[in-house]
Amino acid sequence: MASFAKIGLNSKVIEVLSVHNNVLKDSNGVEQEVNGIDFLTKLTGYPVWKQTSYNTVGGVHNNNGTPLRKNHAGIGYTYDEDRDAFIPKKPFNSWILNEDTCLWNAPVAYPQNDNEYKWNESTLTWDIVEV
Repeated sequence: MASFAKIGLNSKVIEVLSVHNNVLKDSNGVEQEVNGIDFLTKLTGYPVWKQTSYNTVGGVHNNNGTPLRKNHAGIGYTYDEDRDAFIPKKPFNSWILNEDTCLWNAPVAYPQNDNEYKWNESTLTWDIVEV
């Protein structure tokens, strides 16, 4: 199945739908994004769709395939046309967009030990989660 993101105002993803791969195939049997867009436009009456890959996170395809648009789109993500990428909502004001992955990074690296941490925006630190 192929996934498509419906792009609304301010380039926000407002819906993600699946389309059978056969819908994307052209007369030569090659999948074409435009065929999925045409199908969804006729089905929904809405014209602005971008294909997204469920297997793509941070610009890497987890099945050794070709990554598509940096990240699988989700509702509330932004489609950045210049980067041709889906970017998740910024989790905290202090976090910085990684231009390579189009994911948000804390300004302080996550501690590399066996503890579990949560981000503390007021102190800009990782706090240990008490179990």
